[in-house]
Amino acid sequence: MKLVVTIDTEEDNWGNSSLAAYTLENIARIPAIQQLFDDFNVKPTYLLTYPVAACEKSVAILRELLEAGKCEIGSQCHPWNTPPLEEEKIKSNSMLCNLPADLQYSKLLALHETIHKNFDIEPVSFRSGRWGYSQDVARNLHRIGYKIDTSITPYTDWTHIYGRDFSHMSPRPFRFSIEDVFQESSKGQLVEVPVTIGYIGCLNWHSALGGAILKLIKRKPINSLRLDGILYRLNLMKKVWLSPEVSDAANMIKLIEQMMKRQYQVINMVFHSSSLTHGLTPFVRTKEEEKRFFERIKAVLTFTRESGIDPIKLSDVPRLI
Repeated sequence: MKLVVTIDTEEDNWGNSSLAAYTLENIARIPAIQQLFDDFNVKPTYLLTYPVAACEKSVAILRELLEAGKCEIGSQCHPWNTPPLEEEKIKSNSMLCNLPADLQYSKLLALHETIHKNFDIEPVSFRSGRWGYSQDVARNLHRIGYKIDTSITPYTDWTHIYGRDFSHMSPRPFRFSIEDVFQESSKGQLVEVPVTIGYIGCLNWHSALGGAILKLIKRKPINSLRLDGILYRLNLMKKVWLSPEVSDAANMIKLIEQMMKRQYQVINMVFHSSSLTHGLTPFVRTKEEEKRFFERIKAVLTFTRESGIDPIKLSDVPRLI
């Protein structure tokens, strides 16, 4: 098994898509988390939004790490602050997937070219901000030259905030064709590396019974009953993200152990750069929570190293699939 770490490297202003300008103070904290990654030989992928990629100070911090061979740079599109800003300022348009395909392309190209200009690289990996991914987005990525997407959040439905429903998707990476971005294709041009999300608990979600229950609780209108919450409280089935923002170290380790048993090739740990500074996200509100955030990451990295799970770059995944 291999470990990749993907970081949404973005502005401070969490969840606010209506500002005229954005601050980037959290980027100054990246060298601190990078030092932890260095200790474990982890080379994370920093997925940059347009404000980060266009900011001279942020570029200087990240470019130094890139040139030292400590990381790689990819892109992440927040449509509300990526030019051209032609769309109406409504909530649904905060999802890239809801914009016209030609406007998607223009934004993706502007972001891509800004990263190319300021880092002297051609980024090959991408994530849609707010997980706003679709067939059109994938086609545009392929058109620009991307090789890897990491926008899918398995077993998760974002339709309540104008996004896509990924409830049917597995956390297993796969190669796909732009003709059907949600279907595995051995001859596909791109690779999807989903966020690692799964279920742990007394009820094995990989078993026939666990799988049947999982499909049932995700089906409308049954999903409105919040049966997944009931199963969680009964310790029968707990949904866990491989993310220090929403999961503690013990549950993340249990999830990794389960995926090792299922012979997964790759796991993908994720978080936002803005969580490196307390008070910027709902995940890390205080100085003490910031300390625990770093400790959770260290605990997971310690476990993966002791378990023989090798860290690789996101761009290395296609050779495994």
